[in-house]
Amino acid sequence: MATKKKKGKGNSKVDWRDVARLMLTSRAMDEKEETDLVPNKKVLYQFSARGHELGQILLGKLLTNSNDAASAYYRSRPLLLSLGLDLEDAMAAPMGKSGSYSDGRDIGVVCNKPDEDSVKVLPMAGDVGSQYTPAIGWAQAIEYRRKVLKEKKYEGAIAVILGGDGSVATNGFWSALTIATTQNLPVLFYIEDNGYGISVTSEFQTPGGVITDNLQSFKNLRIIEGDGTDPEEAAKLMEEAVSSVRDRKGPTMIRLKVPRLNGHSYQDNQAYKPEELVEKEKQNDPLDTLKKYLVPNTLTERVWNNLEKKAKETIEETAEAALARPEPDTSTTEKHAFAEELQTIGGLAVEGHEFPEESESPTPEKQRINIVEAIRRTLAYELETNKKLLVFGEDVGLKGGVHAATMDLQSKFGEDRVFDTSLSEEGIIGRSVGMAYAGLMPVAEIQFRKYADPATEQLNNCGTTRWRTANRFAAPIVVRMPGGFAKCGDPWHSMSNEVFFTHAIGWQVAMPSNAEDAVGLLRTAMRSNNPTMFFEHRNLLDAKYARKPYPGNEFVVPFGKAKLLKEGNDVTIITWGAMCERSEQAVEETGISADVLDLRTLMPWDKEACLKSVAKTNKCLIVHEDNKTAGFGAEISAVLSKEGFDKLDAPVERITMPDIPVPYNVGLMESVLPTVDKIKQRLEYLSNY
Repeated sequence: MATKKKKGKGNSKVDWRDVARLMLTSRAMDEKEETDLVPNKKVLYQFSARGHELGQILLGKLLTNSNDAASAYYRSRPLLLSLGLDLEDAMAAPMGKSGSYSDGRDIGVVCNKPDEDSVKVLPMAGDVGSQYTPAIGWAQAIEYRRKVLKEKKYEGAIAVILGGDGSVATNGFWSALTIATTQNLPVLFYIEDNGYGISVTSEFQTPGGVITDNLQSFKNLRIIEGDGTDPEEAAKLMEEAVSSVRDRKGPTMIRLKVPRLNGHSYQDNQAYKPEELVEKEKQNDPLDTLKKYLVPNTLTERVWNNLEKKAKETIEETAEAALARPEPDTSTTEKHAFAEELQTIGGLAVEGHEFPEESESPTPEKQRINIVEAIRRTLAYELETNKKLLVFGEDVGLKGGVHAATMDLQSKFGEDRVFDTSLSEEGIIGRSVGMAYAGLMPVAEIQFRKYADPATEQLNNCGTTRWRTANRFAAPIVVRMPGGFAKCGDPWHSMSNEVFFTHAIGWQVAMPSNAEDAVGLLRTAMRSNNPTMFFEHRNLLDAKYARKPYPGNEFVVPFGKAKLLKEGNDVTIITWGAMCERSEQAVEETGISADVLDLRTLMPWDKEACLKSVAKTNKCLIVHEDNKTAGFGAEISAVLSKEGFDKLDAPVERITMPDIPVPYNVGLMESVLPTVDKIKQRLEYLSNY
């Protein structure tokens, strides 16, 4: 059962003068933006922290371990100020000026703090609830590095998550809560309860309107709650909450009631709030209660006034300096979608991790193996040689995964390194991101492509992290994802949809067609400084066509390098995944002289090899399993039509799935999939064009 404590009072060792300074500074920032910078269109997006400051500042002062990490949201600037965020950066970011924590790429209150030797603030996001599961990953990485890798610097470190009461309705909140409590992780949930999710009251977010009332039955969760406007109480309870987690007494949730003194954003006039509530909130301003608490017993009126005056003067000067900063350099806007320079935080490269030797030349064994065995052996070797690599997902432990690719890995490497997760794709991917921030290499399994949909937010945010933070953070992870048709189809397990991930910014996409390439591509992915989607086609996992000898523990396949499966002169076939087998068979049965190119990776893709082949054959057929409209074949066709136009003697042709899901019935499935017969017909048409 959760333990609960209310209304704590007592002495607190707090530097109240500095708390006052920070709170007055935060308030002066909000006032400057609201009365000057926003009306004059110097700041285009503004989210006020008025009313939320006290608890955040008190929390920030308690984060003292250099491996503590906070995962916050768009109303968390006071926390950042308490952790030493540069004032000019804090003012320049909402103006979209150069420098700061995104170099003008993201809205200014979406902060991050990548200090190597002090508390980290993980990259915030503009979507609600996405801050929860990455912090869980950081917490699990703390325990892994502390217990398994025996790194003493992680002793006592914790992860903290800040969220408003509206965010407790999200998938991310519940996934994080489940993982934290079932795994007993060092996580502090700080819920800033202002009673509203934009214009919707808490009763619409949570039954009864109070999330902590609904969590009393949660095992391993300590609950602390009170008044976030009462300085003494807030300080006492926050100290208690942080100490509880730091002392490894289990995950803790602290819920403090606070007023939201301004609207959700500058444009929100709070007309939906009753006038009496607005007035009551004004009367409960934590800045006023702090002053009453400190003056005259701790600070004199004169000292308070001087602090207030100094804060306003400082912000005026800071705003002027921020406005004087140059605009971001437009020539660099496209940089950092992928790794170009080493980021500050995240991944193995930052810590100088060294890998065993690599070779693009295979040293094949005699016996052919299937793709499942190829993946298992590659995972095993990387687990053996890289102690920071973890493999996890639903059923990957004793069961060995739904396709047996992780069979026996847990028994060999232990539950700390190969483990099952709760049934939450949001939790699987979000926790992977947090682990990557903390310097590990997570290899997560999503059982089928369609099942990744609940994790879309985390997948997208992972890919854009490097760009959004101007190369301060990156989250290199590997997501193994089976999909595509098999012995039958259906709309849930047979989706291909690889084009989705080519469109997801920052992601590499690999789609091996055989066991040898599966080894080389997966090894490259697990050693990459970019996140990678590794697509395992269900129909190829044990297919005779895909069986190849194991190419050795040094074998790697560079991303963006296509493989010529067949060489010819009359037509170029560009394909990938399960369509490689059907394309090769069609060429053999027609006897047409054709280049068959297996792209192997779609992001990046080997444009040069495709153009070179088309320049030779002058005709091109693209074959893929994904749907036709906006499938990746459309991108290839557009490039060939523009850059290879003068070499083409016929229109670029495509054979794809129609724009429908994959049917279950085998006959229906084959009627819509690209088949050998369909490829043969189009080959003959092109060769005679």
